[in-house]
Amino acid sequence: MATTALNVLGTPLQACSFDPLTGFFRDGCCHTRDDDTGSHVICARVTAEFLAFSRAHGNDLSTPRPDWRFAGLQPGDRWCLCALRWAQALEADVAPPVVLEACHHRALDFVSLADLQAHAWPRP
Repeated sequence: MATTALNVLGTPLQACSFDPLTGFFRDGCCHTRDDDTGSHVICARVTAEFLAFSRAHGNDLSTPRPDWRFAGLQPGDRWCLCALRWAQALEADVAPPVVLEACHHRALDFVSLADLQAHAWPRP
């Protein structure tokens, strides 16, 4: 029997984005499993500052890659980010806002709930 994935708040995981289609499984959600070595578990609303930071650290998320059926991200798009990249961006003070209900509970293996809540979008 399949179990429902939980988010960082302990409730059922919500979708992050269907346009652009995100997730390790490209199912719109930040689901994960052991072979997701990047742990794509944080649903973020990307910013221009974060996209520049990610590009500077070897992961260009804004350039279209038609061969991967990837149109490139624009500021404001929601995307399942690698937990460690979000943590690096937090350290650099460029962490994009997150959608708590769409962040997989395994994000808490990498970052604190308090840090995620401090970057929650929309703001409560």
